[in-house]
Amino acid sequence: MYKEFYGFKENAFNITSDPAFYFESSRHKEAYSHLLYGIKTRKGIIALTGEVGTGKTTLCRILLNTIDLSIKTAFILNPNFSQIQLLQLITKDLGITAKNNKLDLINALNQFLIDQTAQGHNVAVIIDEAQNLNTHQLEQIRLLSNLETEKEKLLQIILVGQPELLEKLKKPSLRQLNSRIGVRYHIHPLEKDDIHHYIDHRLKIAGASKKLLFTDDAAAAVHHFSKGTPRVINVLCEHALLAGFVNETWTINETIIKTAAKEALI
Repeated sequence: MYKEFYGFKENAFNITSDPAFYFESSRHKEAYSHLLYGIKTRKGIIALTGEVGTGKTTLCRILLNTIDLSIKTAFILNPNFSQIQLLQLITKDLGITAKNNKLDLINALNQFLIDQTAQGHNVAVIIDEAQNLNTHQLEQIRLLSNLETEKEKLLQIILVGQPELLEKLKKPSLRQLNSRIGVRYHIHPLEKDDIHHYIDHRLKIAGASKKLLFTDDAAAAVHHFSKGTPRVINVLCEHALLAGFVNETWTINETIIKTAAKEALI
């Protein structure tokens, strides 16, 4: 449909976390720097938070794709598992072989970390959707952060989640974990001046014809309705392109965005 009309090689505004479409706003650049700093300086536990759709998972994928090869990584997308299953996922992702009981898993992980440190390597585990972790799982993470030498942390754990994670960490039962978070960063939505650049960036990556244009008024309307949240921007622009195709226009203006907002944002 509109893909052929506008000359797209692929959809420009999918809501999946595709690193190929990563837009490095100043805030995402800062977040990346905080994550890298926390890992390289072995801060132990790092917290990255942000509202739904602000690009946290995409940023994690970018980190995994660009991080130094001397840093071994594990990426846990959905931590809705038991304590032992969480350990199993971490060890499996790191390529560690161990018996499926808690003691053997921890011992195997500890030995792996010691061996990696001896080689001058580092190990980082990224846990996405960390707001879904229960108190027992978070306590398990605190215990894993105890794996250390006299001088440095052997395992760096990045907790990535929605703002509810911060509220959960304020619970008295989790005060020990909260006090051990060495680096914190909260991703805010895109600023108004970023919106047009964000849209043009995705259009270019998708191979859109140069005749396709989002006007300045359209970009301002996108910011108004999305409040700068990338996922909502994508939904709006997707509907706007469909409306543009139906009307056989190459110019996406404010009126089209307003119509898209009525259809897409219930």
